[in-house]
Parts: sequence; C-alpha cells; structure tokens
Amino acid sequence: MEALAKYRYVRQSPRKMRIVVDIVRGQNVGNALNYLHFSPLKASALIEKTLRSAVANYMQKNEGSNVDPERLKIKEIFVNGGPVMKRFRAGSMGRASRIRKPSCHLNIIVTDE
Repeated sequence: MEALAKYRYVRQSPRKMRIVVDIVRGQNVGNALNYLHFSPLKASALIEKTLRSAVANYMQKNEGSNVDPERLKIKEIFVNGGPVMKRFRAGSMGRASRIRKPSCHLNIIVTDE
C-alpha cells in the first residue's frame, strides 16, 4: 500500500530542495524525519512537513489495520520545477536588472514494503 503527498508552488528553488531530497531518498521514515528535524536548511522544514502529511495519508488509508509508522519507507521523493516569477529592480545608469523568483513542486510517496 502506498500514500502520496504533494506540496506545490513551494517558494524555493528546485536546486536547493534537491540537495536535501537526495539525502533522504530511500531511507525509512523515522531516520528521514530525524535528519530533517535537526537540519538547519529551510528546505528540510518544508520536506519534513510534507513527509508527515504523507505518513498521515497512509494512516488514513489503512484505518482498519494496525500500522506502525516506523516501518514505512520513502519509495519516491522528487522535486519538479514550478513557475518562475520575474521581477525587475533598478540597476546602474538607469537600467533594469531582472530578478527571478523560482518555485517548485515536491512529491513524496511512502510505502510499507
């Protein structure tokens, strides 16, 4: 049995999110939550929140059976790029400098297998 959690339009660049995602990919949920909780990176707090949501979705799906959240494993976790907000800022000599504000989409699938 699997459960999915999505966090869309995260206001952080996909490149920074993938640094943390690559570390927790394939781990069991207990170790991943322990790492994410004590990591100082902004992305780790967002990923931890989504991972807890995926575990809650799994528990909701298997309401009748006795499920131990510590046995769950991260089957898939990936980050896709989202829309980029483009802004302008005053530059030197009357020019305009472009500012890109990227976003991304985070998907987590947990399983008990």
